[in-house]
Amino acid sequence: MTIAIIDYGMGNLHSVAKALEHVAEERVTITRDARAIKGATRIVLPGQGAIRDCMSELERTELTGLVKELLADANKPLLGICVGQQMLMDKSEENGGVRCLGYLPGRVSRFNADMHDAQGERLKVPHMGWNQVHQHHMHPLWEGIPTGERFYFVHSYYVAAERDEHVFGITEYGDHRAHIATGRDAVFAVQFHPEKSAGAGLKLLSNFVHWSP
Repeated sequence: MTIAIIDYGMGNLHSVAKALEHVAEERVTITRDARAIKGATRIVLPGQGAIRDCMSELERTELTGLVKELLADANKPLLGICVGQQMLMDKSEENGGVRCLGYLPGRVSRFNADMHDAQGERLKVPHMGWNQVHQHHMHPLWEGIPTGERFYFVHSYYVAAERDEHVFGITEYGDHRAHIATGRDAVFAVQFHPEKSAGAGLKLLSNFVHWSP
């Protein structure tokens, strides 16, 4: 019984591993070995930085095909984190346009540079810090987490999924309603960092560890 965090050189790997070890009885491993990843009972797809670099490194480490195979497995839970969520979409406008994994129909767009809050204060990009997450559809990974709970974010680009049934969480930032939790079948992905989100983040990771799609 193993939780495999895919190591393709991009992502907050060790922080995610430590958070999972806090809530999981299974062994948590950081690996790029295809056999170990395929043999794991649960998968985490992290991501951090520019999406072009993430997609390039996934290809360089010869893991793109394996990740697509894992996404197609409706019985093996997979959690995407941060850019690991963005990679599931069709394309991103970052870096002049990047083709992504195409698991969920949708795009990744940049927050507007000139946004203001309700008090007229200018909002910064990247969107960094704590923000509320409004649960759009029920999901086992939301169990025990109230809608409107706050999670920790660091991102300049956000997901806009095409299909409502793929959207499980929304965060409002300026004039944007970012789809920050998406998924289908055995895949659930979030833009925020559960490993940096205190009790709510640990609860989501615990729910993932006990999730049986």
